[in-house]
Amino acid sequence: MPGDFAGVLEILWVILTAMTPISELRGAIPLALFKLGMSPVQAYIYSVIGNMLPVIPLLLFLEPVSNWLRRYRSFDRFFDWLFARTRRYNDRMEKYGALGLFSFVAIPLPMTGAWTGCAAAFVFGIRFKYAFPTILAGVLVAGVIMTLWYLGMLVIF
Repeated sequence: MPGDFAGVLEILWVILTAMTPISELRGAIPLALFKLGMSPVQAYIYSVIGNMLPVIPLLLFLEPVSNWLRRYRSFDRFFDWLFARTRRYNDRMEKYGALGLFSFVAIPLPMTGAWTGCAAAFVFGIRFKYAFPTILAGVLVAGVIMTLWYLGMLVIF
C-alpha cells in the first residue's frame, strides 16, 4: 500500500509540474523520466494530461478574468506585457490562424506552449472550438519532441 500512495504522489507531481505556466512539458517530462524513473510513455501521458488541464478554463475564462483583474495596476501591466509579447506573432496568426497557433504550441521554445497558446487564442480571437483541438494537437506534438529530445533520440541543434 505505501508504494501505491507514493506512485500516486509522483503522478500528481508530474501533472502539477506540467500545469504550471513556466515549466509545462519542458519541466514535467524530465522530472518524470530522470527524477521519478517513469517510463517514457508514462512521462508523456501524465505530462500531456497535466499540460492540458488548465487549457479549458483558460480558454473559457481568460477574457472575463483578465478584464476584471485589469482594474488593478499590477495586473494591468502584466496583461499589457503578456498581450504585447503574444502580439509579436501577429503575422503568423493572421496568415495561418489555427495552424499558426498549432505551430506556436507544438514547437517547444521558451515561452511557448499551452498557456501562451491560450493567450494567443484570446488575443487573436480564435474561438474555443478551433483553439482547443489546435492546442491539444500542439501539446501532443511538443510532448513527443520533448520526450525524444530528453531521451537523446532527437538532436535539435
